[in-house]
Amino acid sequence: MFKRLNEVWFKLIGNSSVFSLESRIFHSISIGLIIMSVAYIPYNFFVGMYVACASNLLVELFFLYQYYNSRFRYKSHSTVVFAITGLLIFSVNYFANSGIDGSTDLIWPAFLLLLFAISPYRYHFTWLVIYLIFFTILHIAAYYHPELVDHPFTAGKGELIDRITIIPIPIVVTYLVIKYIRRSYDKERASVTEKALAIEEQNHQILLQKDQLEQSDAEKNKLMSIISHDMRAPLINIQGYLELLSENELQISDRASIEHDLLVATNSTLDMLTNLLQWSRSQMQGASVNLAAVNLLSTLKNTLEISVAQAHKKSIIITHDIAPGITVIADADMLQLVIRNLISNAIKFTPNKGTINITTQALQHECKITVSDNGQGIPLDKQDKIFSINTQPGMGTNNEKGVGLGLHLCKEFIERQGGRISFESTVGKGSCFFVFIPMDGGVS
Repeated sequence: MFKRLNEVWFKLIGNSSVFSLESRIFHSISIGLIIMSVAYIPYNFFVGMYVACASNLLVELFFLYQYYNSRFRYKSHSTVVFAITGLLIFSVNYFANSGIDGSTDLIWPAFLLLLFAISPYRYHFTWLVIYLIFFTILHIAAYYHPELVDHPFTAGKGELIDRITIIPIPIVVTYLVIKYIRRSYDKERASVTEKALAIEEQNHQILLQKDQLEQSDAEKNKLMSIISHDMRAPLINIQGYLELLSENELQISDRASIEHDLLVATNSTLDMLTNLLQWSRSQMQGASVNLAAVNLLSTLKNTLEISVAQAHKKSIIITHDIAPGITVIADADMLQLVIRNLISNAIKFTPNKGTINITTQALQHECKITVSDNGQGIPLDKQDKIFSINTQPGMGTNNEKGVGLGLHLCKEFIERQGGRISFESTVGKGSCFFVFIPMDGGVS
């Protein structure tokens, strides 16, 4: 029942998308005053208050006409006519209903509040001054000419009935005005909050796009640097050596020294090219990961053998302790690339006759692979960005040069497999890199 009445009420006052707040307040007040006037007209007539009866009739007709024009003909109500009509009706009613001893003074503030609610802000002060002046003039006139004031009610009971019957008008007007202003404020506040959240989300998306663009720009610059310098320099050295061979006869000792340097540069370039191709493929093909249950020792066996041969050139000893029964969930190719890069880095930054250890530890749901060395360690100023594509590559103990893609690639590939990577390093004592990869059933 209440829901049905509420729907009818909102239909009578109009939709907020069509009518302004001022118009909806005017509609609601008009309906309320029309309903009350229907009761007041016969009451005033039967108690002999014919002037008040006529005033109520005029009020009802005025509000009915204004409401119809505004609600159904979409013609805005006239606040000027509204204000002047109120002044005239209340002036007549003031003298016809006991003057300062009557109930007309109770209606003045409510009517002025309604006028403020339905009129533009720029006219509020004007209407306030006009009403105060008019109110003062009426009371002064009644004070100096008391014969103009009619007293239809007897003292006591009559005045009590007059107060009780008139008090609903200012109360209802005040209630409806405050209700609509409060509701409008709450809606506006909710709308502002919603817009603020939308703007915040939009800013967040813009920042994400900015970060993506910066990342893309950094990757492009990195790629161009590799192609223009790091890949070009070894080829220029080889070209120079071949030109030297074709034009001059070199002594065996000189040839051996140059060829050794070229071999180191070529090996570094091959590592660069391998990482560059893997990284480029990962960027173009996206997160294509083929996870499967693989035996860790079998998967890394070939990688370890190649690494031992590579380390032998620097007389570095590589040892490994990998339990043969460990099975992990991984992409075999990606895991091999990660471990190969970590061991290659360890070889690069470990001096001749150093040691590198690869160990594993079966944890509750994952396997911890540790690659440790007793090399030169990572400088403190580089540790924060060691996995970033913006890291600056360092020179190895035999002047081996990298491109700074290896560890970035390791982090990207291990995370695609649901794992993680971390490290500990002490300058001058060496580094330990830890790879955590999901395990399948633990150690068999």
